[in-house]
Amino acid sequence: MSTVIFSLRSRPEADTLMIPLVRRTRDPFADAWALPGGWLDEREGLDDAASRTLAETTALSPSYLEQLYAFGDVDRSPTRVVSVVYWALLRSDLVDAQRASEDAPENVEWFDVDDLPALAFDHNRIVEYALWRLRNKVGYSRIAHGLLPDEFTLTELREVYEAVLGRRLDPSNFRRLLEGSEALLPTESFRTGKHRPARLYRYNSDVALADRGPLERR
Repeated sequence: MSTVIFSLRSRPEADTLMIPLVRRTRDPFADAWALPGGWLDEREGLDDAASRTLAETTALSPSYLEQLYAFGDVDRSPTRVVSVVYWALLRSDLVDAQRASEDAPENVEWFDVDDLPALAFDHNRIVEYALWRLRNKVGYSRIAHGLLPDEFTLTELREVYEAVLGRRLDPSNFRRLLEGSEALLPTESFRTGKHRPARLYRYNSDVALADRGPLERR
């Protein structure tokens, strides 16, 4: 099992996507960075194993979790190993709080997805595919909300889309697309700062972040 875990890092110039990596302590690829993962327990389901892997790496629960792909090329490991890979989203505010606490897991470091080192096995390829999936899915679903706190401004939501897509979006067009959406509920609170107060919104929990097909609706 391996998991690609996405969250956001706030920066003055622009928010950036980041993922946690684990430094390997044994061969093959000793001392190299790798995706968090581990062996599947014989009494453990795939979803449960992915959640366990994520918790062991970040001590957090995902706001979104989905199976990505099974990677099993013959030359991906010195011994033939097939990896079932998941991808997950974590709220940025929870990640920031966890990283600042004394409970932060050891041997784990967060990296910007656009500035990754050479990873063990085929993990660079896996991250590339997970990023492709995220960027495609954000265009037709509401999973961008999975990277945000409970309440957020439309500007903060737009910045999440920009960080995921890697390009700027027109603020006026973005606002017109989202205002009146059943997925967003306006609150009575406002974010104050150097500019005029901005209304805070929250995600409508009655609306699914993404449709994952008939198996999820059983």
